Amino acid sequence: MKYTDMTVKEFQKAIAASSPTPGGGTASAISLGHAASLALMVCRLTEGKDRWIDGWEIANRVEKFAGPLLEHSSDLAQQDSEAFEKVMACFKLPKTTDEEKITRKSAIEAATLFAAEVPYQTAKSAVDLLNLLPDLARLGNANAVTDVGVAGLLASAAAKGALFNVEINLNSLPLNAGEHIRQELPALKEASRLYSRQVMDAVRERMDS
Repeated sequence: MKYTDMTVKEFQKAIAASSPTPGGGTASAISLGHAASLALMVCRLTEGKDRWIDGWEIANRVEKFAGPLLEHSSDLAQQDSEAFEKVMACFKLPKTTDEEKITRKSAIEAATLFAAEVPYQTAKSAVDLLNLLPDLARLGNANAVTDVGVAGLLASAAAKGALFNVEINLNSLPLNAGEHIRQELPALKEASRLYSRQVMDAVRERMDS
């Protein structure tokens, strides 16, 4: 069963269980889906309402991005747990002969790299959503501006939580593994911090206006 097919209570129980999956990476992807859902709600409360005509364009842009993100975040949640389970399975490979040791080491590194790739995609998607939310807060339906704020908080948690998982997996790999991720990581972390603050500032300004 996919995690997004579970009830909220079932998913919470799955996280709380003694199994390492689902864990923080899956929870981050689910948070991203919640953020996208809230953003979509605000878009639909904005579009077609004459009072919020200035927000129609950004609402349309956010809707086009956040709509597909619902399914994508669900896939990322599932992939994250499966990736970690694959790493654990690789550690159980035989290591009696030198050939087996080489095969096992190679399998562990490949699985660990994929376990970094999945949350990296979660973080990138979360940052892309965060980048859109300040304008939605400024121009969208003012009655739902706090919902934009909650979407921002959830997307921020998704980005930062996913980045934790990226880093811990990369830290166990040789420095030449995952070079494209390592190169982009500092900019992604800074964008997450910057856009998260911009969302909160835009929400506060709209609330105070």
